Amino acid sequence: MISSGPAEFATIHAACTDAGHLPVAYFYGRSLRSGGPNLSDAPETTAEILDAVPPGMDLLLPGSMEGLAGALASYRLDLVIVFGFAWKIPQAVLAIPRLGIMNIHVSMLPKYRGPAPLLWAIRNGDTTGGVTVHWMDDDFDTGNVLAQRDGIPLAEDITWKNYCDEAMPVIYNLLMDSLELAAGGYAGEPQDADAATYAGFMEDDFSVIDWSDSARDIHNQVRTYRYMRSTTYPLARIETGEWLHIIRTSLETANGPEIVCGDGLSLWLLESEPGQPPASYSHRAP
Repeated sequence: MISSGPAEFATIHAACTDAGHLPVAYFYGRSLRSGGPNLSDAPETTAEILDAVPPGMDLLLPGSMEGLAGALASYRLDLVIVFGFAWKIPQAVLAIPRLGIMNIHVSMLPKYRGPAPLLWAIRNGDTTGGVTVHWMDDDFDTGNVLAQRDGIPLAEDITWKNYCDEAMPVIYNLLMDSLELAAGGYAGEPQDADAATYAGFMEDDFSVIDWSDSARDIHNQVRTYRYMRSTTYPLARIETGEWLHIIRTSLETANGPEIVCGDGLSLWLLESEPGQPPASYSHRAP
């Protein structure tokens, strides 16, 4: 099992064991690319995962694709399950497990292929999201689909926790179905490439609010950062000239500063904290 946090590992582990399969190792993806620097929260996340690792279970933290490949080969695996891993896995590594590598992707593929599907769903104002379990191939999120389900609510005040409360039971059930299909040799259904959209990482400018945007777009920008569990929130300059990190907003009348946005509609600032902007953004004011 290759994943990025204790909730993901716990869900995969429960589905595997409840379906009668034996998980043998956790691999934590501690960087965004093979050979890259550790994620800023890697030490804390590693500690959380270690606390949740079942007795006798191996926990590995590969730093490169070569290290990952060597470790996978040593276990003589039937199947690898991936949930939240940013590295592009080459064909030589995909071929190591007897059955292949299965990926859990939080969108209705082929919609939102790429590393940030849920961020784009929130940014675009989608009210629901989906989950797809698919076979990995040598491109990102293009492999045949084993199972998928739509309709997972994306709360107005979305956080990692309330998303997990809704999504993890769905992922568990989809994975149970997918494990049975995989054991039976099911190759999956091809995706419709003509319907594909891409969900890449947020661009640098997305970290700064432009009040000429619509109130809804700015609200979703703030929601996206809130879900990301980011150590910073999008920056904005208000009428006083002060720069703030905007943490929570409301499209409905609320206690807090009211700002009229580019579409003429108001947005209320519910929670913020002082911030210092990059010099290149000093022109952005309400």
